[in-house]
Amino acid sequence: MRVAIVGGVRTPFVKAAGVFSRHSALDLGKHVVVGCVEKLGLDARSIDELYFGTVLLDPRIPNLAREIVLRSGLPKTVNGQFIANNCITGLVAASAASDAIRSGRISCALVGGSESMSQPTLTFPRKGEAFFISLAKARTLGQKLSKLLSFRPGFLAPQAPSPKEPSTGLTMGQHCELMAQEFGISRAEQDDLALRSHRNAARAKEEGALSEQILPLGDVKDDNLVRGDTSLEKLASLPPVFDRSGRGTITAGNASALTDGASAVCLMSESAAREQGREILGYIDGIQFASIPPGDGLLMAPAVALPQLMTRLQWKVAEVDLFEVHEAFAAQVLCNMRVWRDGWSRYPHIPAVGEIPAEKLNVLGGSIALGHPFAATGGRLLVNACQALRRRGGRRCVISVCAAGGGGAAVAVSVA
Repeated sequence: MRVAIVGGVRTPFVKAAGVFSRHSALDLGKHVVVGCVEKLGLDARSIDELYFGTVLLDPRIPNLAREIVLRSGLPKTVNGQFIANNCITGLVAASAASDAIRSGRISCALVGGSESMSQPTLTFPRKGEAFFISLAKARTLGQKLSKLLSFRPGFLAPQAPSPKEPSTGLTMGQHCELMAQEFGISRAEQDDLALRSHRNAARAKEEGALSEQILPLGDVKDDNLVRGDTSLEKLASLPPVFDRSGRGTITAGNASALTDGASAVCLMSESAAREQGREILGYIDGIQFASIPPGDGLLMAPAVALPQLMTRLQWKVAEVDLFEVHEAFAAQVLCNMRVWRDGWSRYPHIPAVGEIPAEKLNVLGGSIALGHPFAATGGRLLVNACQALRRRGGRRCVISVCAAGGGGAAVAVSVA
């Protein structure tokens, strides 16, 4: 049973701590779910499940998907499945829904994710948490006074989510610097890819391609991170952020920015879509996940996932019209492309698939230009793939996304 992509929407992707600062992940998620239902004219009673996630977790809302159902006007009988898997959250949601559709268990699902980097959940330091837990367990006045004597002002210092990998202690940017050095990716190559990302996004914005997928929120109608007027000279003037030893190459210009946003996509069985007389934008032909040790290259799992997917489907690079590759960092894209072209001695069983031509890559712009609200990027890429293929008269697209923890995913999408 084929899984059909019948439509999707996203909010504008905007710089964090800006115009969406007052909107929570729940607000953004509710907006796109309701908007997707309204845009497609869906009978809400036909929706079986919502697979939705976020990466910056809020313990006050342990099941974001279910809360969206309860607050959005959807029938309260719709199951809400919460997904959280770093930057591949949106694609994990799509995979779970696709499996349920192929099995015949459901026929229609909404998938997606939202991220409010403007409103991260703050925590106490570990010693502060232990203090307050211990205080709460005290029963008598004497016990409480005894606990209070151990209080220190530092226990109240709020802590934002750490950007460091729990398993390594390094940030994603520091890991990517190591990858760039290992594969010999130059600063000039990274800036050139970033420039193409912005130029492609600016062109897509000017041609109205991006507005087709954007659901305005309040007065905000457009992505605000696209810099169509940037240049190699401007990009070259920016200082390295993660390695200031003189060897660093990653800057604010060739990396994705902290972003607020949300996306939602409707998936159906092909038969259900045709019974409802719906236009089918594309099909999900296959999904592949991979994980590697972070020490092998934190953001290099797509180097494994994409070849495995293409080998399984027997797709050749020449037969794929477009590639949607998430741009966490320009260096990460270039490192993975190097392995796709040449193979990887660390993983000799993974075949090289060939060089991906620049003209096939992120033709509507990538995450460097558009932004990267972690859980929402997967939905954007699914819609981008269908939209770009139709605009260019293509048939096949492969999506690739890296993730923290050494994870990655690849998705094959085709249009009829």
